[in-house]
Amino acid sequence: MIPQMNKIKVFHNDDFAGTLQMTPDGKGCVFGYAPEWLRNGFSLSPIELPLTSQLLYSEPEKFDGNFALFEDSMPDGYGLYLLDKMLMREGFRLRNLTPLQRLAIIGRSGMGALRYEPAAEISKITVGAGLDELDEIQMKALEILSEKGEGDEDVLYFNSGNSGGARPKILMADDDGRHWLVKFRHTYDSVRIGREEYLYMETAGKCGIDIPCIRLLNGRYFAIERFDIRNGKGVHTVTAAALMKTDFRNQITDYTNLLALTGYLTQDPAQVEEMYRRMVFNLVCDNKDDHAKNFSFQCCDGIWRLAPAYDITYSPDGSGGQHATSLFYDGNPGRDLVIKAGVQIRIPQKRCEEIINVIEEICSESLPVFRKLQ
Repeated sequence: MIPQMNKIKVFHNDDFAGTLQMTPDGKGCVFGYAPEWLRNGFSLSPIELPLTSQLLYSEPEKFDGNFALFEDSMPDGYGLYLLDKMLMREGFRLRNLTPLQRLAIIGRSGMGALRYEPAAEISKITVGAGLDELDEIQMKALEILSEKGEGDEDVLYFNSGNSGGARPKILMADDDGRHWLVKFRHTYDSVRIGREEYLYMETAGKCGIDIPCIRLLNGRYFAIERFDIRNGKGVHTVTAAALMKTDFRNQITDYTNLLALTGYLTQDPAQVEEMYRRMVFNLVCDNKDDHAKNFSFQCCDGIWRLAPAYDITYSPDGSGGQHATSLFYDGNPGRDLVIKAGVQIRIPQKRCEEIINVIEEICSESLPVFRKLQ
């Protein structure tokens, strides 16, 4: 079912980007860019995989010996749960697979532009879900997550398209050829979670934050247009966690890191201000699920920019009441630190205050709960 393999080819859509292989001791990986990609391509991850003709080695103690960029292609949370259940049915465990075997499972079905060959087929399902099946998908997902049902893992996994995040979701296309990601509630979510996320994302848009098109399907399922597809091709999309080589679950990222990363990658003050605006909004709207995988960057023709915002909703609990991403190592920073972060990254203090005031005013008018920065 999943053959042993020593190397795997990495493609950017249909262009051969390089080869990934295991080290002789099987504890790490080595990546080398293809000669043609070196001539005409770009660094797939500037900090971790600079564009060079030299072989690049992973850190064996991190990401199970893989590179953070390629592990970013794997689903997390819900998708990994489904995948492990499917593998157990065939006598495998996900944790026992090599990094190359895991990427072979992703094959050409991952998010963004990265593709892996040879691919390992683990599901025979080839038909996607439609609008009339959303309630059924929700029911199946709740049954699987609560360990009350089995046998539908293939359908749920195929329709999730290896997307990330903890909540159940599917990918679907509408009659106009637009691609959407539709989210469902988890067992611990409120029945209003879809409407809440729609409200918070809509409010983020009012605050001047770049968001994709959003919809509320059947009055309860939040849908967001996929920004990793353009003109039928995948757009190279990488999370901030992968770009910084950090495990988002450890909550070691600071907003100063994200602001600096934005400046380094984009070299664009407007993009830095956009990241600052997202930070302020997360703090004001009390979205403590603001970990480093909930920020992404995209590269088109060698030019990096922030991906549109996503996964913004009311999430007041966090870890011990703290934001997943701190600010100057403070999990609930006040106004003084927020302004300090902006000034440090060369946003004038007056502009910082304007952004904070506007976001607080819009949130006070649009959201049932918001936090005024003191």
